[in-house]
Amino acid sequence: MSGRNPEPVRDSTLSLNAICPYFTMFPLAFPLGILLRHARKGQRVLDPFCGRGTTNFAARFLGLRALGVDSSPVAAAISMAKIVRATPDDVMREARTILASRLEHALPSGEFWHWAFHRDVLANLVHIRAALLNDCRSDARRALRGIVLGALHGPKQKHFPSYLSNQCTRTYSPKPRYALNYWRSHKLEPERVNVLEVIERRAKRYYSGRLPDAAGEVRLGDSRNPVIFESVGPRTRFDWVVTSPPYYGMRTYIQDQWLRNWFLGGPEDVNYSTMGQVEHSSPQAYVEQIRRVWQNIGNVCHSKAKMVVRFGGIRNRNVDPLDLIKLSLRDSGWRLLTAHQAGTASRGKRQSESFLTNSSSPVAEYDIWTAIS
Repeated sequence: MSGRNPEPVRDSTLSLNAICPYFTMFPLAFPLGILLRHARKGQRVLDPFCGRGTTNFAARFLGLRALGVDSSPVAAAISMAKIVRATPDDVMREARTILASRLEHALPSGEFWHWAFHRDVLANLVHIRAALLNDCRSDARRALRGIVLGALHGPKQKHFPSYLSNQCTRTYSPKPRYALNYWRSHKLEPERVNVLEVIERRAKRYYSGRLPDAAGEVRLGDSRNPVIFESVGPRTRFDWVVTSPPYYGMRTYIQDQWLRNWFLGGPEDVNYSTMGQVEHSSPQAYVEQIRRVWQNIGNVCHSKAKMVVRFGGIRNRNVDPLDLIKLSLRDSGWRLLTAHQAGTASRGKRQSESFLTNSSSPVAEYDIWTAIS
């Protein structure tokens, strides 16, 4: 595998990586290029901030075993959908079985829900939600969950419905007040979309490809807590860490995905609590918590392991992102090898672009290569 040309990035089987948007994603070319050039057969890959599972997917595509960890239920669910073994027929069988079953469930109420989804669509969504909250252990159900998360809200399509909601932006969950004003002012009523048809189109798009059945795992948890890695033994240590921690100042992961978080069992409105997320009260507090993650993963990596970190910043925080990441590596068990610019967030729609509010230059991003001390 080492030294191969990274052309497979354009392979049609990579469509599964786009099953659901997630605004803090880094481009697939980042982990895929690293692993394609440097990783060897049989090596293991770790991403302690896995987000939408791009590193996990790249590892699977190359036949490598991988573990992804994230504290966001939305991130974990999307990532799980990328490592399952499921076919379009498997997904549709589960969807039809669920919708034909008898489950007791109440529809969420309020103006937002009235305008966001046609009542029949909402009833089907709530039915599927209830079934998956009761049991989402099979690969087919995890694939179905990922498909619905990706189809939950988005823009209207010209030829056939691809999303289940009234007109929405694609990545962010629509905030109720803004969405209601927009729908009313534009007189946009939710359409009665055929939920099974939307699921079937997406199942064929994302699960018709032939991907390697490399062993992969995703854990919903906090990488700052060493307990999440307790099951990693001497024979299952990692050779590569490819990751991108939340940029300093980015604290709205759940809020910006609140509607998808609702589908996964969260509240029916936006909750602005940041409990369980990396602390951003000061650069010092942030650095200390990221350092804790580096220490934890160092304990489950081989002595010759390499870690590659994509990192940048957002403009409303007056700190140098490269300085932050260097500080986080001090006394972490990892030593800096190289650091070079990876362009800006406008190349690849990456993290800090999500926070651009004016026409000034975006913050540069870096690729930082490290090794076990």
